Amino acid sequence: MISRFAGAMFLSVAIASVSQVLLKKSALNKYDTVVREYLNPYVAGGYGLLFLSMLLTVYAYSGMDYKNGPVIESLGNVMVLILGYFVFGERISARKIAGTACIIAGIVVFHL
Repeated sequence: MISRFAGAMFLSVAIASVSQVLLKKSALNKYDTVVREYLNPYVAGGYGLLFLSMLLTVYAYSGMDYKNGPVIESLGNVMVLILGYFVFGERISARKIAGTACIIAGIVVFHL
């Protein structure tokens, strides 16, 4: 069973992944002014979600072993790959699959 602290860490990683997608969505748009480029709903939402993710991470580390944090956070790379495919239609290459397989293999080996 997953503890509430590990659950908070998983949620933190998911929120950070969504924030990365929002920031990338903002970066792909063209803006008429520099101020508008940095002050728009995508950037504000992305950084707001990153702040929320940070708070959840601090909470999660207060009740779980520190060795498990980086293992859970590595799943963020997998989540960003999946979100990129569905949100931006990014192609998933053999290299990306191999990298994701290495991440998942590392998690499995860590928990043996």
